[in-house]
Parts: sequence; structure tokens; C-alpha cells
Amino acid sequence: MKKPDNLKRVIVDFKKLTPEILKLLVDKYPDGYDEDHIIEFRNAKNELIEAVEVTTEDTKYLVKVSTKLVKTMENYDEDDYEDFDDDDPEAVQDPIEPSEEQDDDF
Repeated sequence: MKKPDNLKRVIVDFKKLTPEILKLLVDKYPDGYDEDHIIEFRNAKNELIEAVEVTTEDTKYLVKVSTKLVKTMENYDEDDYEDFDDDDPEAVQDPIEPSEEQDDDF
């Protein structure tokens, strides 16, 4: 029988992703996550949510799976976040595809 943990549980959307949680994700899933890592559950609105789990000493984070999350994990560089606090949700920006960038020369 599995011993119950007393961890706080937090669901994290990409918009609320912090450098600390992003680093935990990259450390736990250095080659990315796959179907076996994804947890499915229904939220209070009965919507199906897919998330990957990372745990700290006192908190279990369920980070919602998204294309933005995959791209951000693939392009992760710890140095990009050295000027931010670990818990700053403004630090992690939406990834921009090169084809989406505007060319100012025209």
C-alpha cells in the first residue's frame, strides 16, 4: 500500500510557469516527456486536463501539457533566467517560431 504524501498540489498553466518549475521539468525529462509521463484528470469544470508531474520538497506540480511547454523545454537555457527570481511567472516567455518573427527590413 502506497503511503499518502502530504504535499501541496498545484496545477500550473504555461502562463504561470516559473524558472524554478521549468528547471525541474527539464531536469526530470531531459529528453522531453512522452505519453507514459502524462497524467490525465478532470478539473473542477469537468474538462480533461493532461499534465506532467514534478515534485519539490513540499509541493507536487502538475504542469499542463502544451506545444508552448514542449518548445520552451527544448530551448531551455538556465542562463536565460539568471536575472529573474525562481518564482517569477513573468520570466518564462511564449516561445516564438522563427517564421513568426517580423522582418523589419521591409
